[in-house]
Amino acid sequence: MASSVCARFLLEKSTQGFLFSSRAIPAFSSPLLSRGHRLGPSDDEMYQRTTVSVMQKEPGSGVMIHNYSSQGFTIDGNKVFGPCAVLPPAILQWNVGSHKEITEESVSLFHMLEPRIEILVLGTGARLERINPSVLALLKSKGIAVEVQDTPNACATFNFLTSERRVAAAGLIPPPISTALDVTQE
Repeated sequence: MASSVCARFLLEKSTQGFLFSSRAIPAFSSPLLSRGHRLGPSDDEMYQRTTVSVMQKEPGSGVMIHNYSSQGFTIDGNKVFGPCAVLPPAILQWNVGSHKEITEESVSLFHMLEPRIEILVLGTGARLERINPSVLALLKSKGIAVEVQDTPNACATFNFLTSERRVAAAGLIPPPISTALDVTQE
């Protein structure tokens, strides 16, 4: 019995969400409409598919790092070769060669900024490296949170923070081997 009702149900035509047949079957007594039944367009007039449209970057949403390589970074269409400091108003060459050269003096530009940054993201190259504890203590005393990561994750973290409109800065050292990130816009 159930298989014949199922076959008849599948063969009937649907027009604008209503089923027409020689014998009307109330929806609540249908063997196909059970607790685990998923609604389709013919089951419910209000059923609609959800669509997502990817919008372009909002104007004024901050600087975004689009890709990186062992040579440098592409930040909002600007190519930067070597280590760089990404600050809310500017992109600067950062005079460090490795994580060992990140000192109190090299991070001084980050704590002299106005408006004061909330968080500094440091990318230490291909791997996460330890930063001198005196550097971290200096930044903490200035009220700046520090996130130390490998450069690929630091780029993603910086993009996430700026998309949330947080006042963030980044000090990035390019990774020596290519773990290249390439963001494409549609």
